[in-house]
Order: sequence, then structure tokens, then C-alpha cells
Amino acid sequence: MKTLSKKNIAIISPNYNVYSETFIQEHKKLPGNIYFYYGGYTPTHLEGYGEVSYKGLRYIFYLILKGIGFSSIPSFEIVSLKRNFKKNKIDLVFAEYGPTGANMLNLCSELKLPLLVHFHGYDATRNDIIRDYEMQYKKVFLYASYIFVVSTQMKKQLVKLGCPTEKIILNTYGPNQLFFTVKPAYNTQQFISVARFVDKKAPYLTILAFRKVVDAFPNAKLLMIGDGPLLGVCTNTVLALDLARNVVFLGPKSREEICEFMKSSLALVQHSITATDGDSEGTPIAILEAQASALPVVSTNHAGIPEVVINNESGFLVEEGDVLGMAMNMIKLLNDPSLARKFGESGRNYVMKKFDLELYLTTISSHIIRSLDKN
Repeated sequence: MKTLSKKNIAIISPNYNVYSETFIQEHKKLPGNIYFYYGGYTPTHLEGYGEVSYKGLRYIFYLILKGIGFSSIPSFEIVSLKRNFKKNKIDLVFAEYGPTGANMLNLCSELKLPLLVHFHGYDATRNDIIRDYEMQYKKVFLYASYIFVVSTQMKKQLVKLGCPTEKIILNTYGPNQLFFTVKPAYNTQQFISVARFVDKKAPYLTILAFRKVVDAFPNAKLLMIGDGPLLGVCTNTVLALDLARNVVFLGPKSREEICEFMKSSLALVQHSITATDGDSEGTPIAILEAQASALPVVSTNHAGIPEVVINNESGFLVEEGDVLGMAMNMIKLLNDPSLARKFGESGRNYVMKKFDLELYLTTISSHIIRSLDKN
């Protein structure tokens, strides 16, 4: 079996360093020589080197060929990436998100490179993505060595789209070890939310539930960490519900800062739903991080959440849209902080046993090695 110490692995990511994609940053810890390409489903940059495209006479020649009707020529980004892969002697491609894998397929096939694709959430569920990439996904499923998913629900979705079950590796994220050092006091009326302000996170439903909590506990606080297109809507909702002194919008925060906020919180709340465009969660990393921090979680029966939050053992789960149920569960924790402690400790133990970050990365590494052995 090959080792990875001298292998050159290209990680392809649409984004460079988005605060909500810490799981992708963890992939840089995989063994081997990691080349991190980013800047869209077909990347335009390589970390540490800048743009991978080249200009000059080659670019002019490319434009001439395109201009005189060579329509079968790949995009200039692909042409540049191919040259860069050859220069760096890339041995394997690890694509973040399904569409990235689809865009890398022809290049990997041409260069005879093994391809592994990691699905994360919207790429397996959003209606427009499925419409635009369904046929390409089928080709990816045939060519790729392995397809990684983070929940049983996601696995079922990809099987439905045509992925062979034997290629699917269910491998849920693991939280960074820093969260296991958090020691909550369980003596506050403060809740925390760590999520982007997007439809599938439904932050406005969390706020509506919290309005009912404040009716019972006027001094209760909700810290909302993150940003996104629904931030303005949520800000206006807070003002309309007279919650300005109870709900605090903190924007994106670092891992270390989030740990500090978790120390002073009673529970993490997140009302995930299936958005109208089909967008769904994979397994939210913030929920895993909260449980690693020994905080109970109040959330929904959605996607991979029930696989990491054990209802009535490490938190409370309600059905999507059940604002009243979510509020009542938060009130239960406020009325009984010892229950918050019990749930929090149970969640930490469960995550420690089942969702270890090193195990998560080791699983990916072992399948990378298998892919190289096959090649």
C-alpha cells in the first residue's frame, strides 16, 4: 500500500477561507503535499502562488483558436489548470462539493488522475444544482474512486441520483479539539446561534421562538454569530418584536472567540429547515462544536442533525417550523440548568466517541491511499 508522504494532492475548493467552511480548512491537514486550489468550481488560484492562469502569447494563441471556431477547446481556466497540475506533478484530485467534482472530471480523466469528491449539503439537494448537474453527477459517480457524504440522508439522496452505494463513504465531520476544552457554567440565561443567515438555517424562526422565551424570561439573551443575506431581515424582525436588548448580532467570529461565547452560554439553538429551493444541511459543524463544548442543542429533525443530537439525551429536536416547540424546549433548560449540564455532558461524550476529527481525516486519508493503489 502506498503512503502519502511524497504524493501531491490537489484540494479543489470554490472558496478560499470562508468562516463557515472550517471543515474544508481541516482537509489541509491531510498527509501528503497539499496544493489548495480555489476560486470557483473551476479554480483560478493556488494558495501561496496566486493565479494559475497564464497570459502572454499562449493566451493570445488560445483566443485565436477560439475565435476561428475551435469550440471544443476547454475553457482557458481548465487549460491553465492542466498546465499547473502537470507542473506540480499532481497525483490525485480531492474536490470539495459536487459541482467542483463535475468541473474537474474531464481534466482528471485526461490526465488519468484519481478523483474523490466530498459533498457537503446544498450540492446534493438544491433544485437548481440538481437540474444543472444531474447528468454530470452520473459521470462523476462512474469515474470517481469515492464519494464522501456527511449524513445518511445525503447518502440516500446521492443513491437516488445514481451513485453506486459501494462508492459512498459516510464520514461525518469532527469538531476541532479546542471545543473539548470549553467548560460551560450553565448558570446564565444566554443562548448562542452560530450559523450563516441563509434560508436553510432559518434564523428568523429562531428569533420568533426566542420572542416566546423572553415573554417568560425577560432577561434572556440570544447571541447570533454569522452573517449572510438574511441578516437585514433578521435585524428588522428583532426591532419589530421589541427584542433589541435581548438579541445581539455579533457577525462572524473566530474559533477561539466562539469557544469563549460558548463558555458563557446555556445552549446552542438552530432551526434548520429545507428551503423552498430544496437547499438542505449536511451535518452542521456548529452543532458538533457545541456538543463538543458540552452545550445542549435545541434544533430540528432535519438532514444529519438527528444523527449527532440525541433527542432528550444531548438536546431537544422539534419538527421543522415548530417555533412553539423550540421555545418550550429553551424554557425547559432555563427552568432546569442541571438538565442543561446533563445534556451537555452526554453530548460531549457522544461526539468524542463518534465524531472524532482525527478519525474523520484518517478515513479520508485511507481512501486516498486506496485510490492511488488502484491507479
